[in-house]
Amino acid sequence: MLFDTHVHLNADQFDEDVEEVITRAKETGVEYMVVVGFDEKTINRALELVQTYDFLYAAVGWHPVDAIDMNDDHLGWLEELSAHPKVVALGEMGLDYHWDKSPKEVQKDVFRKQIRLAKKVKMPIIIHNREADQDIVDILKEEEAKEVGGIMHCFGGSVEIARECLEMNFHISLGGPVTFKNAKRPKQVAREIPIERLLIETDCPYLAPHPYRGKRNEPAYVKLVAEQIAELKEMDYEEVAKQTTKNAKKLFRLSL
Repeated sequence: MLFDTHVHLNADQFDEDVEEVITRAKETGVEYMVVVGFDEKTINRALELVQTYDFLYAAVGWHPVDAIDMNDDHLGWLEELSAHPKVVALGEMGLDYHWDKSPKEVQKDVFRKQIRLAKKVKMPIIIHNREADQDIVDILKEEEAKEVGGIMHCFGGSVEIARECLEMNFHISLGGPVTFKNAKRPKQVAREIPIERLLIETDCPYLAPHPYRGKRNEPAYVKLVAEQIAELKEMDYEEVAKQTTKNAKKLFRLSL
């Protein structure tokens, strides 16, 4: 039993064959998935998918790259959607200093607003972080995000940053990069962070694990992430699958 905590089956890359992709995931042992929406189009598509498949759940938020496009109406919409029975988290939200579409100060403002909303509606949050480790940690502390906790999605930071996040009630989620030969940080994090605080994900269609690196990622490949973590932690694969699924169910408050 596997729980892919971060998929984008709502992406254009799956328009032609989403049913087949979901079938392959189920055949590989993926029991549950969270479809993450991060703007109007992807949120609406996520909601369509979770209403079609009973084993899919949704997260809704506003991506930092598009922070400049977000307004108060969008924030109100997210608050409304938080009451949807299949919405289990807010996000992805955070900071992305790689792309320059949205100014840093705008990103920070939108990030803070979403954290405050999560505290208001009492939902965990999913954090997107690209080249912004310290600012992410500082804002999570200043906004007391520990109150709701959540996920450091596709974590690529150091063990030290990971431990700071654990102290703030966050889980560390690892994806395809943990399988890359040169990915020292994710491998070190996999070894040193307790299995009780780890989650697995694909972030599909992005970041496909080895040996599919560079190709379209899909939820079935989350098994490769679990297998790599099991190898790094010198644990049985079945135990990694079982514990990471248990962690996800608890975080998302799913009594499945």
